[in-house]
Amino acid sequence: MLYELSKQVEIIRAEFEDISFYLDERSALLWCAAKARSHNRIYGRGGVMTVHKATGVSRRRIYFGLKEIERKGESEAHRIRKGGGGRHLIIKKHPGILEDLEGLVEPLSRGDPESPLRWTCKSTRKLAEELISQGYRISPPKVSDLLRELDYSLQADRKTEEGGDHPDRNAQFEHINEQVKLFQKANQPVISVDSKKKENIGRYKNAGREYRKKGNPEKVGVYDFINKELGKVAPYGIYDLSLNNGFVNVGITSDTAEFAVNSIRSWWNEMGKLAYPQAHKLLITADGGGSNGYRIRLWKRELQKLANELTIEIHVCHFPPGTSKWNKIEHKMFAFISKNWRGKPLITRETVVNLISHTTTQKGLTIKAKLDETNYVKGIQVPDDEFERINIEKADFHGEWNYTIKPQ
Repeated sequence: MLYELSKQVEIIRAEFEDISFYLDERSALLWCAAKARSHNRIYGRGGVMTVHKATGVSRRRIYFGLKEIERKGESEAHRIRKGGGGRHLIIKKHPGILEDLEGLVEPLSRGDPESPLRWTCKSTRKLAEELISQGYRISPPKVSDLLRELDYSLQADRKTEEGGDHPDRNAQFEHINEQVKLFQKANQPVISVDSKKKENIGRYKNAGREYRKKGNPEKVGVYDFINKELGKVAPYGIYDLSLNNGFVNVGITSDTAEFAVNSIRSWWNEMGKLAYPQAHKLLITADGGGSNGYRIRLWKRELQKLANELTIEIHVCHFPPGTSKWNKIEHKMFAFISKNWRGKPLITRETVVNLISHTTTQKGLTIKAKLDETNYVKGIQVPDDEFERINIEKADFHGEWNYTIKPQ
């Protein structure tokens, strides 16, 4: 029964998305009411709640539409709205309502440093109740209209803050920025690295939509149980801050420090050494945690191996804890990969590689992707005596975050 109800919600949502653009306010209301009425005829009850879940139209308004249908539109059938409706009237009647509404929203407003958009996490019902307590007469749908007037929109959470601020957070940002400028001025490579979240391989739903013939959506499985044969992929990215290009190593096993450094090795062999034939040092900007975390011994041991192979100094700057979203690769490369494969099921590993490789932007971003079928083992330990042999030089400022590994 629950599955059938969920299916009904999906069908009504798809129909509403197809037609809502062509409907005015009253027509959309009557369409929702008609859907609720037909649902009740077939299933006996629950039509209003089902349509509400599918369209987002409030139950109170759908009930109002049902009453309109029962009256067969005899009352003001020629009108799109009843007399006096519209956003302009409430603002004229209550000149201070926009200011008071923004005062309610602002304490809980949040923003991304990369975007001027502002959004609220308070519900329109709650905001309407608070405005009513201040003496206004207003409904939740009208609050929604006023929020759009103020350039707010209701959105899902975005990971832009991951913990408390470190006292030296801004100083570390400035240090990273200074190091990047010095390397770029000397024409030495600077890369931003990180691992993208693992993705299930198979016919699974992928968030987002793309244009297809009406009534012909890509068919995917109902459940997201992992396909043991196809498994998951772990994309590890390297973004060149100077050349605006990138490399993604698509692993099929574990996201370990060994995998992370081997991804950087692959980038150097495929792209780096061709772009920087005179390089004698490399700057890596990385998150503070994960497979390339500043506390990971294996990360530093593998970097030592890489420095020995390439005979170059490897400089590393980690972002402070809780600030990984400021890493350039997140919004300069990974964001566009996610946009490029939205709505497309990642059916095979080759699908992932091809979608990543064909990701471009108007500003000239190009990405090369490669499948890495190496089996990376979790839990490798680096003993004290081996770790002490690493030729590491810590910076004066936060040596745990900023250090250089030189060839032995």
